This record gives sequence, structure tokens and C-alpha cells, in this order.
Amino acid sequence: MPSGPDGFVSDPAYGREFTKAREVLLAHPGRWRVIYHYDGDGIASACSLVRMLERLGYPPYATPLQGVERERMHTLLQGTHGPVIVVDTGASWLDLYPPHPHPVIVLDHHQYEGAPRPPELPAHVAFVNPVDWGVDGMREMCAATLSWLFSVFVDPVNWDNAPWGLSGGIADRQHVGGFSGLNATLVNEAVQRSLIQKRPGLALFGPTLGEAVTRSIDPFVKGLSGRPEAVTAFLQSIDLDPKHETSGLDAGGERRLHQALLAKLVRQGVRPEFLESLRRERYRLPSLGVDGEELSNWQNALGRAAEPGRGIALALGDPSAWDAARRAENAWRTAILTGMRRVEDGGVNSLSAIQWFESAETTYAGTQAGLAMNYLVDPTRPLVVFSAGQGVWKVSGRGTTWLVSRGLDLAVALRAAASAVGGEGGGHKVASGATIPTEGRPKFLEETNRIVAEQLPRTEVAA
Repeated sequence: MPSGPDGFVSDPAYGREFTKAREVLLAHPGRWRVIYHYDGDGIASACSLVRMLERLGYPPYATPLQGVERERMHTLLQGTHGPVIVVDTGASWLDLYPPHPHPVIVLDHHQYEGAPRPPELPAHVAFVNPVDWGVDGMREMCAATLSWLFSVFVDPVNWDNAPWGLSGGIADRQHVGGFSGLNATLVNEAVQRSLIQKRPGLALFGPTLGEAVTRSIDPFVKGLSGRPEAVTAFLQSIDLDPKHETSGLDAGGERRLHQALLAKLVRQGVRPEFLESLRRERYRLPSLGVDGEELSNWQNALGRAAEPGRGIALALGDPSAWDAARRAENAWRTAILTGMRRVEDGGVNSLSAIQWFESAETTYAGTQAGLAMNYLVDPTRPLVVFSAGQGVWKVSGRGTTWLVSRGLDLAVALRAAASAVGGEGGGHKVASGATIPTEGRPKFLEETNRIVAEQLPRTEVAA
């Protein structure tokens, strides 16, 4: 394996895009604004970039962006009298950056119109997207691993941004089934540098077995998740003490727990790829003394709690941020469990090609949709969730890689359906979002259902 980033990808666009971005950055010392998406991947991306800028002596300031917000981006650019890095968003708005009178660097892994051939951009605008060099931004590189890699291109000392690249990849669920492609290259390099330690284990978090199973959302186990009394009876039935420390479970106990949970998930109708994720590779971060999934959950939770800046403070060593992160994670997990139990008990609305529901937990709706798609609803039809905003619906759509392999492209579907009602949308084939006028929902659902039906004929899906 190469020891530096130059040889990681053979496509010449790889080195060309990173070189231009690095040159734009280093030619403009001073105060840089980082505009980032407020989810776990976006926060982790901003962590690597802020640390990189501070090492360069460039005083950074960071601003979160929620959802698909072209007008908000336009306003932020107008109000920024200096250079800007836009990360984990912005690839769909490349026309906004050339008029900005200061340097702009865009680091995004989402599909954009015309990909993999970006438009001609002026010298002061650099655009880096793995789609342009044949790397799948849905599976092989997220914004956080892209930002981590960019920071290494700027200075190899930034290999130690590994925790933030890893946590963002987990937040974007690119670890499910094991990291692949360029993500795997980066993680393996970090393992060789002792920045990450890998070991297999059950995907359960909590001080005791009872709490870990009760609070489990990934996997979400019908009849157990969110139900402490049922969990106590379940654990006792397999000769495990609910008060036993999770970290102290021996091999025999772990095997019994794994087999019993697996049996429940099979009866639940969970697809094989999600069954496999019950016992998966775990990633310990020795510099922080935490598991990579725990860090990812904390950052995701801070974003959903409208405290994304605290997520960045974690990377800067603010001790108060850790307590805030743990509190936010508890609230985040509770809200997700609430929504998931509501779906478990009440079901969802069905159209011929899609399913949908409303979430009262606005900032957690996308996570609820993804987990419900994996563990609770019909796996042959993608799921759309609506949460109310001011005069708009915030929309999150989720599919699976299995559906994508059969033709699903939620980015195309939600972008077109949102446009049909005067909204906007975009994202990945497997996970996408939109913002639409409140009155536009019936038409939006009709259009989304029509487009997905064309992508996924029911006869093919049923097979």
C-alpha cells in the first residue's frame, strides 16, 4: 500500500482536483469560513478542516447548513467577506461560487447534474468530488473521509484526523458490511499508523446488557428495543444477567446473545446485509479512548440537538463538549426509539411503489427513516418521511443498496418530484432529501411514486 495519498487513486482527476484545492488554500492565508452540513458526516468533516486550518495558522469559523438550502447558501456567501470552504453540501450549486469575490473550495461526495464532468470553474474556485475520479460517493467515500484526505494532502501531520474521518464514515453508514474502496484504504492506513484499532464485536452500546439491548436502535429489535421489561425476560431466558456489564461479557455469553438476537431479526424479516451488521468490525480510537461508533453517535446527536458547534469542540479538546455530547446522545436515542416504536406499532402509509410516514421528531426524521427501512417496513419499497417546517415539509427518503442494485435512484426521484411542486431536492441514490411547500405534498408523493415505479417495476422487485 502507498504511504501517502498521491497514489491512492490512479484517475488523473484525483490529483488534479486535490492539487488545485491545496493551492487555492495555501495561496490565501487568513480567516476562512467553513460551511458544513449539520449531520454527523458534516460535523466530522468540519472537525478535520478546522483542525487543519488552525495548524496552518488560519483562524477558522464554522457555520452549519441544514438540509437542501440553496438560498441560505447564497445568503451566506453574500455575507462572507473572505474565503470559504463548503463541505458535505453544495455540489448542486456550482453556479453560486464563481461570483464570490474570494476563494471557494467545495468538498462534496454527492451526485450532481453533469457528473462526473464538473463545469468549467474560475481559478479561485476549487471543486473536489470523488464521483469525478470513479469513486462511489455513496459507498466508498463520504464528506468526512474526503475532508480527512484533503487535510493529509495539505500536510501529512493531519493523518491524526483519523477519528473524524472514521466517525463521519460511520455516521453516513458507509461502514455497514465493512469499509470499501478508498474508505478502506484510508482506514487501513490509519490502522497501520496505530490511529485506529480494529476488532469484531456485537453492535450494542450501554453500561449493562439490559440497557444496551433496550436502547438498541441499530439493530432495532421488534418487541425488545425500547421495552426494558421485555428485555429483562429475554436476557434471563438465555441465562444472561441484565445487570451484567456489556464490556465484560465472555465469549460464551456473547455467542448466546448474538444467536438469540439474530433469530429475532430473521423472524422480523430483516434483509441479510443488516443481519450481518449485528456482529461487525468495531473501531477503537486510542487517542480519544472511545469506540468510533460512539463518537459518531455523539456528533450526530449534537447536530440533531442544534449544537453542531459542540461536535467541532470535541475535536478541539473542549472537555465540556464531551458531557454535552453524552446528554445529546441520550436525547437523540430516546427520540429515535420513540419514532421507531410508533412505526412498529402503527405502521406506515403505502403507495404502489413507495411507503411514507410523518415524524414529529423533525431533526431525527432521516435517521428514523433509514432505520425503519432496514428493520421494520417492506424492504422492497423505499421509504419517505415528512417532518413539518415553517410552511414547508422537510423530506427524507431512504432505500437500501439492494434496491439501488435493482435501479432505485432516490436522488433523481426526489429532485424531480420536488421540482414539480416548486421545491428542491437531491442527495444519493440510496438516501436523499427535499424541501417542498406544505401544499405540495400530494403531488410530490404522486410524482415520487410514479418515478420510483418506473425505476423499480414491481414484478422485478417481487422476484
